[in-house]
Amino acid sequence: MKIMYQINSLETVYAARFIYEGYKDAFLEKGHEFFTYTANSNLEQMLKTIRPDIFITSLNDYNLKFLNLETLAKYRKKGLIMFTQIRPWKKQNNQFGGSDLQNSYHLVKLIKEGKAGDIFFHWLEQDDSSMVGFTENTGYKFETILLAANTKKYYYEYDKSFACDISFVGSYLPDKYKFIKSYVKPLMKKYNFKVYGSDWTLGNRMLGLIQKGAQYFNINALKGVREMQLSLEDEHKVYSSSTISLNIHESHQRKYGSDFNERTLKIIASGGFEICDNVAVLRKYFNESELIIAKSSNDWFEKIDFYLQNPEKRIKIIKAGMEKVLDQHTYHNRVDQIISIYNKQK
Repeated sequence: MKIMYQINSLETVYAARFIYEGYKDAFLEKGHEFFTYTANSNLEQMLKTIRPDIFITSLNDYNLKFLNLETLAKYRKKGLIMFTQIRPWKKQNNQFGGSDLQNSYHLVKLIKEGKAGDIFFHWLEQDDSSMVGFTENTGYKFETILLAANTKKYYYEYDKSFACDISFVGSYLPDKYKFIKSYVKPLMKKYNFKVYGSDWTLGNRMLGLIQKGAQYFNINALKGVREMQLSLEDEHKVYSSSTISLNIHESHQRKYGSDFNERTLKIIASGGFEICDNVAVLRKYFNESELIIAKSSNDWFEKIDFYLQNPEKRIKIIKAGMEKVLDQHTYHNRVDQIISIYNKQK
């Protein structure tokens, strides 16, 4: 099959880049053709030349800025199936940023008119309270398609250049400042701690603002002012070479427990030992023998101390978690799910 995927800027250093790469690698490895649609692409020309079976996008003003729905509609009438990721219907606190879908009237109008897509999806659960009202108000159901681990290349072996007691890979986002100050920075003073990611210095944050603006206005000369600090392969080496890899979610994820990040799965798939903050929905997918979750401040520091002092206790947990992720939570699994949904829709 032929898959066309919209990501406006391949230069982004945030989650959209990792998700895109996960899908790209998995579709290609499973024998499909994969084409990337960016802000610099010609939609009409690509659709005419490629004639994709599936077009994957997200419903937001940034994507719509570079997407002609009328052009897509012509090819949808000819058999193209459009998969559209949506935001929560009812936003909880600062969940996912931006406004909730129910109050984005122009987006709801596009859905109701049949212009926004054929299949709508999110990684939220079907019974999540923030999605109540979507189907009743739009006439469309939504699919739950979870995030996943990219297993194109991953490592189980120790790499001395990435070795440390504790590692954290992730951006220093405003929503995480409080948690990092209270739960991470004390560890930096006590252990051999390595951190990788964007926005950890003022200079990098300033470059980030320039980069985001350039990507939004499609200024090619400035879109790449920041690059990824770690390649996918090196990120996996970090996880497999750290005694403990920390995973930190955004505050709304801890508060409402509705969804979890991709890093949860990447660490485990890489053979890393993960200690994660408390996100309720994780216990639906992982038990205590597969993933360590710290439920309180004391529990966080006690678990870290315990597993640093007793590294052999990690082995069974690493093995059990990895078996679970590689069996159920890779982008190959998600590709199979998308193809299954596509076939039912056709």
